[in-house]
Amino acid sequence: MDSLDCEIISEEEVQEIRDALEDGDLCKAGEKLSESLNEIENAPLNIAVTGESGSGKSTYVNAIRGIHDDDEEGAAKTGVTETTMEPIAYPHLQFNNVKIWDLPGIGSPNFKPGDYLKAVEFSRYDFFIIMSSERFRHNDMELAKEIKSMGKKFYFVRSKVDSDVHASQKRRKKSFNEQNILNEIRDNCTQNLRKGGIEDPQVFLLSCLDLDKYDFNEMQETLERELPNHKKHIFMLCLPNISLPILEKKRKALKKNIWILSVVSCGVAAIPVPGLSVACDVSILVKEMIKYRNAFGLNHSSLETLANRFGKDVNELKSVIKSPIVLKEINKELVVTLLSRGAIGSLMFVEYLASNIPVVGTVAAGGISFATTYWMLSRFLKDIAEDAMRVLKKAIESPV
Repeated sequence: MDSLDCEIISEEEVQEIRDALEDGDLCKAGEKLSESLNEIENAPLNIAVTGESGSGKSTYVNAIRGIHDDDEEGAAKTGVTETTMEPIAYPHLQFNNVKIWDLPGIGSPNFKPGDYLKAVEFSRYDFFIIMSSERFRHNDMELAKEIKSMGKKFYFVRSKVDSDVHASQKRRKKSFNEQNILNEIRDNCTQNLRKGGIEDPQVFLLSCLDLDKYDFNEMQETLERELPNHKKHIFMLCLPNISLPILEKKRKALKKNIWILSVVSCGVAAIPVPGLSVACDVSILVKEMIKYRNAFGLNHSSLETLANRFGKDVNELKSVIKSPIVLKEINKELVVTLLSRGAIGSLMFVEYLASNIPVVGTVAAGGISFATTYWMLSRFLKDIAEDAMRVLKKAIESPV
């Protein structure tokens, strides 16, 4: 395992940190890592959602934020007519630095893409999602061309696909084939966009009422691949927990940070744990454990939302959670207790780290706080990721 195998930190920063570690300067390495991690976790991510009136923009804004009831507090206003007259930012429920922007509709006959982008302050968005519930029209294509000319990414989303599939099923009772219908919709959109001058258009088919259907996984993989490195991490964490692959991606994204946090814990002023010859920054553990729980949707409000969405009792979902920590209040007192109980395991972990992590190995052997933080976070992340998968499986489980 490469001790600095973390793609979210630049090569220049990695070299500075490696040099500090080789010199034995844990304080400098910890400070640099702390700065880098802070920049990554607080990087703003602004997603613009646009399209004609009635295309499902507001419903998508709610769905991507994990809101499935339009009457819920903080939900974007939805309706059959245009309800958005100016750009409105909706912060993610768990990550305030992530904002989903519901932009005004683009259905006006006098629509001018350049004027529109200026009015909505084009420069503040990381990428644009252009939605349509039917075929993409002239305004959609002209807007895409203008966005491309200004150096930003855009993605076409064909919404309300579930309605088309349902209608086709009623009309074609004998010959109905869902995959054929989806291919027809995608091909029609693609051909229409090519005729409008869009080269190699990529169209994602979605149901905003059921994001886990159709092309949502392909869409998030494309966005993850094309986002700058420092934006990928926060984008992955803010995705709604609607599939097992997303939960696994979150686990991997969070695991990449554990090594960084362990060095920070070792390098900054440590908080002694009573009764142990172990030093560890307890505040780091508290903050990260709460973040893990929120990212996996295992806090109480997220569990209630998930239960309501699938018509389950929230206690039924909680019943499959095996970790004794997840449902408790995570605070300093709890973490100190856990550290006391896990002292033997974390101390044994030192030998493993010393022999498997280059550069830090010799440092870890003399700095137990590194091993303690690494061990605690790794164990909690493993447990909570497994709990999240059990909860999701229980939620989508059909009644017997």
